[in-house]
Amino acid sequence: MYDYDPYAFLTPVPSFTLTSTSLADGTTMPIAQLNAGGHRGGLDLSPQLSWQGFPAGTHSFAVTMFDPDAPTASGFWHWAVANVPVSVTDLAEGAGDARDSAGLPSGALTLKNDGGYPGYMGAAPPAGHGPHRYMVVVHAVDVHTLELPSGATPAVLGFNLHFHTLARARLTGIFEV
Repeated sequence: MYDYDPYAFLTPVPSFTLTSTSLADGTTMPIAQLNAGGHRGGLDLSPQLSWQGFPAGTHSFAVTMFDPDAPTASGFWHWAVANVPVSVTDLAEGAGDARDSAGLPSGALTLKNDGGYPGYMGAAPPAGHGPHRYMVVVHAVDVHTLELPSGATPAVLGFNLHFHTLARARLTGIFEV
C-alpha cells in the first residue's frame, strides 16, 4: 500500500462523520463491494452510507469512490455521484447500481466511472499488485446543483468540488488479490 493521499493536495476543509453497515474504515472490502467481473462472488454493490455533522451552508452532497493505488498515473474512479439533495443523509447498499441507480434520490447525477459506465464499480485491483485503498468520500457542497457539462468525468467533478466543498467525510476499504 502506498502513502499517497490524493486529498492531502487539496485545500483543507473540515471533516464530518461517515459510517457504513457495509464497510468499516481501514478494513478489507467486503465481497459484496467487489467487482463482479473481476472477483468470484463480487456483487458490485455500492456500500451503505450514512453521514452527519456536516456544516451549515451545505446545500447538496457528492459521493465518490477512488483507488489512488491503481497502476495508472491518475488512479481509478469507481463511483461518482453529484447533486445528492441535502435532505438525503444515507444511501442503501446497492444504491449506485450500474443498471439504473434506482436507489439514488431524484436529481442525483451519476457519472461514468473509469470502467466506462455510470454507476458503482466494485474493487478490482490487478492480481499481485498489492493492497489497494478504496476511498469512499462524501463531500458537503455549498450549492444545490453542480453545473457539470454533459459527459463530465469524475475528474471534472473533482475540479468543481475543489471550489464548492465545505467539508468531507471518508471511509477507506482495502483489498488485494
